[in-house]
Amino acid sequence: MSYLTQKTIKNNVSFSGIALHSGLSVNVCIKPAEPNFGIVFKRVDLKENNIVYPNFMNVSNTSLNTTVENESGVKVSTIEHLMGALFGLGIDNALIEIDNEEVPILDGSAKVFIETILAVGFEISTSPIKIIKINKEVVFSEGERFIKIKPSTLNLEIDFELKYENEVIGNQRNKVKVFEDNLTNVYNSRTYCLFEDIELIKQKGLAKGGSLENAIVVKGKEILNTEGLRNDKEFVNHKILDCIGDLYTSGYRIIASIECSQGGHYLTNQLLRKVFESKDNFSILEIKEKNLPHTLINRNILKSIA
Repeated sequence: MSYLTQKTIKNNVSFSGIALHSGLSVNVCIKPAEPNFGIVFKRVDLKENNIVYPNFMNVSNTSLNTTVENESGVKVSTIEHLMGALFGLGIDNALIEIDNEEVPILDGSAKVFIETILAVGFEISTSPIKIIKINKEVVFSEGERFIKIKPSTLNLEIDFELKYENEVIGNQRNKVKVFEDNLTNVYNSRTYCLFEDIELIKQKGLAKGGSLENAIVVKGKEILNTEGLRNDKEFVNHKILDCIGDLYTSGYRIIASIECSQGGHYLTNQLLRKVFESKDNFSILEIKEKNLPHTLINRNILKSIA
């Protein structure tokens, strides 16, 4: 399978489930799309102004999820796990039809998205992929929390750190190479919360569809989910999944090294906004070879298109 030509899904893929925050039932159908179409959401419950592009400039909310919104105020929320799955599978083009505002949470991870799409398979085009190559270090910070992006030779490296007073979560850190490593643990890792935060979250009108079926709940020294954790770094791995999904709102896969401490949707979105403020920070490149060499950047096989 070529990683250097654009890819879509072979056939329609459908998902149904409860939305985490609204608690409503939602149906999603992902459809194949032509090269250079990109990832596009379509609100099929609406007749007009129902196209929403998952672009970082269209992100209108980053509180406990990532929400994108078009000029008419039409929204699609909690897109991060699905976007992370599409990024990880290398899907460049897809039309995502959704009949409500929020993507279903399913099991709280990207596991179901990944497995269902893999079962359908891919349609490989002859059109070359485009990638974003970071040229300069860019940092966004807020108090002790920060996210940093800097140049990398070939990969997307994410080094993520969590710091919690809770003993179960504690300080967790993991580093992955997105284009090389086995990311099964990342894509299978579920969203989580502290038991003492649930009431406050619900007072804000959120997490109406939350349950132990779609989230890890930590109470003191105890994990309330009877099956426990799926992997020993599930908390930080879920944050890496969120980060991958949010990075895909850049429009393309990214060649960069990212370091983040105590970050989330807000920090990732602010970082992207800061990166794209200046063309000196990045290049959009089109790959012209058929095979992925280990010295991708150094062999000058990339043609700048921006």
